[in-house]
Amino acid sequence: MTTATPPSVHGTVADGIATLTIDNPRRLNAMTLGMWDQLHRLVRDYGEREDVRVLVLRGAGERAFVSGADISEFGEQRDSPEQVARYGAAVHAAQASLSQCAKPVVAAIRGICIGGGIGLALACDLRYASASTRFRMPAARLGLGYDLRSTRRMVEMLGAPRAVELFFTARMFDGTEAERCGVVHRSFADEIFEDELAGIVAGIAGNAPLTLRAAKLAVRHILAEPDAPDAASVEAAVQACFDSEDYREGQQAFQDKRPPRFRGR
Repeated sequence: MTTATPPSVHGTVADGIATLTIDNPRRLNAMTLGMWDQLHRLVRDYGEREDVRVLVLRGAGERAFVSGADISEFGEQRDSPEQVARYGAAVHAAQASLSQCAKPVVAAIRGICIGGGIGLALACDLRYASASTRFRMPAARLGLGYDLRSTRRMVEMLGAPRAVELFFTARMFDGTEAERCGVVHRSFADEIFEDELAGIVAGIAGNAPLTLRAAKLAVRHILAEPDAPDAASVEAAVQACFDSEDYREGQQAFQDKRPPRFRGR
């Protein structure tokens, strides 16, 4: 008798790209409490590695990115006010690790992306979906409540009118509409999704790491995110770009009419 693999979040690194896989296929990659904690630790660890240029977050298989939180464990993990607070803290820690990661984070979305899956995707810097992906904010069909921090992210990303409509109707929408309303940056036909995604991610991995870091810090400062860097930190990151070997390499590569070879220093 084959023993089912426990739900987990695991990662691999190749060519400067860290791929983090949310792996709970029996429940369409629903997130358990342990998986929220695992994701937080993995993003933190990969974000500090010098051999990682960009992180990609995806679900195992093609059926789902993330189908939300694993409701089957709510009776054990979210039954008291203290448990609800603990669970919420784990979710926010995982989301914050994505938005605060020094490296760019890309969400690769296909299959189902529901509830907490949308929250995870919105915490990433870039989001790409296959056209047939099905999105939904189902809280109104489950009796759940989204706290202020989660709701604020939806409103900031999508605008209040769109966020209200998706919360109130709890309706399903596809990847094409997700692109139109700002949930994802771009959607691609299913048959070309992986190739398009690979090209985008490889391009990011080949860009100047210090420039990407400075840009992400600046955006977080402008948006006044929780724990956002101050102006001095942003200016220091910008100056580090101009003081770097990569800046000189970029100029030389332009003059030589060749691709630059950035080293992140």
